[in-house]
Amino acid sequence: MNKRLITLIVGTALLLIFASILFIFQVRQSQTAVVTTFGSYSRTIDKPGLQFKWPWPIQKVYRFDNRLQNFERKFEQTTTGDAKPLIIEVYVGWKISNAKIFLERFNGDMIKAQQNLESLVRDAKNSVIGQHPFRDLISPREEDLKFDDIEEEIVEAIQAEAADDYGMRVEFAGIKQLGLPESNTQKVFERMRADRQRLVKQFQGEGESRAMEIRSKAEAESTRILNEARAKAIEIEGQAEARANEYYKVFQENPELAELLLGLEALEAATKEKTTIVADPNTPPFNLFREGVKEFNR
Repeated sequence: MNKRLITLIVGTALLLIFASILFIFQVRQSQTAVVTTFGSYSRTIDKPGLQFKWPWPIQKVYRFDNRLQNFERKFEQTTTGDAKPLIIEVYVGWKISNAKIFLERFNGDMIKAQQNLESLVRDAKNSVIGQHPFRDLISPREEDLKFDDIEEEIVEAIQAEAADDYGMRVEFAGIKQLGLPESNTQKVFERMRADRQRLVKQFQGEGESRAMEIRSKAEAESTRILNEARAKAIEIEGQAEARANEYYKVFQENPELAELLLGLEALEAATKEKTTIVADPNTPPFNLFREGVKEFNR
């Protein structure tokens, strides 16, 4: 009895496991699943978890990686808008946006999908680069470079067709490396050297112009200060002459006072330091001592 029970339990468990394999499947977080019925599209499952299906050959499940995929194009030569040859390598990031279209177009073959996308990227790259001059990609002046614009234009050129025909959404495209054909490298370096020399001369000219401007302002300021100083000196000199004229009028009216003041100034100048003077008391201005003594004795 116990053996029959155990056999029944084991058999039931195996039956359940077998049934789950036939009727249940799991979709992971990083997957998108497409279910077909008798080979025709039935439904798309984007949410992770356990899902029901009829066993093969009624239904079949295709699982695709819905994470961002990346591939790089190898170095290829193309031509710029001004007919300059250029070697360029680009990379593209994409993911499955419509699993139904992706399955019908490539039968779930990721390699085949990338090969078709690669052809699409090549055509878009050649078309976009052909609309830009050489300096947008290689130039000594950073402001001339337009990598961001070119990359956005490549994405725009392939996005619609990739989504409608391949069920793929192109998230980004970028330029990884640039190169020059060996025959053109020396010419490019010479042109870059010439551009550099032109910039040097331009900066030197701007520097000299600025220096002349500064010198001109300095000279103008110097002239202004000198003119103001001269005007002030003339004003002071005029004031001094006016005061001197006033003194001369006073001296003319009282010559004895003028003579006395001049004598006192002369004595002050002669006796500023300790000195011994031997002079005739009748000689001006030393006669003032004699007259002072006379006044004192009175």
